[in-house]
Amino acid sequence: MRQVVLDTETTGLEPQGGHRIIEIGCVEISHRRLTGRHYQQFLDPKREVDEGASEVHGLTSKDLAGRPEFVGVVDNFMEFVSGAELIIHNAPFDLGFINMELERIDSKWGAIENYCSVLDTLNHARKLHPGQRNSLDALCKRYDVANSHRELHGALSDAELWAEVYLAMTGGQESLDLESSEQARQNVVSLVTQKAIDEANLTVVAVSDDELKDHTKILSDMVTAPIWNNPQSE
Repeated sequence: MRQVVLDTETTGLEPQGGHRIIEIGCVEISHRRLTGRHYQQFLDPKREVDEGASEVHGLTSKDLAGRPEFVGVVDNFMEFVSGAELIIHNAPFDLGFINMELERIDSKWGAIENYCSVLDTLNHARKLHPGQRNSLDALCKRYDVANSHRELHGALSDAELWAEVYLAMTGGQESLDLESSEQARQNVVSLVTQKAIDEANLTVVAVSDDELKDHTKILSDMVTAPIWNNPQSE
């Protein structure tokens, strides 16, 4: 299965209030392995970045001036994520912003959910750890994912951490798959063994009473006069 861990940084909290995406970061996973492929794009929002948001990711309107607008990168972005399962922490937030950007430019693509399935790791974490904090920092600490190098949030850097957290958080599924594979192997071995016995058409021959007596006498002689008590002649 192809999966894409996705994260965004924005000018503020509400897309309906005119806030925009300023960075998109994606990391690709295939068959539970990081492929090394990623997507990152900084965007010019054509508006001011809220001070509170800037404190989170460190980006200002001045930093983003001259970057592409969303309309100029939408095709490359959608082609990267299309057909994948999107892994997003607090998916409604990021999906809300992406779909608002798509709607704003009257894109041919429509809603992103038309091209991707979505797994919300926040919901998954809440089921695994009810009543506990499930932020990126909390989950990194819980699953021993190193994040001491991170001082500010960034879409790509956070997506890379979320990918590691997701793989650690769902590691039990890998074990189940291994157990299933081993059971399947054992089933195949049993079937092949039984098939070989059937095809050989082996006949079971009963031992006669006289043969059984002779066999018992041989075993008795071996016990009373074991071969290791009889030195070999030189």
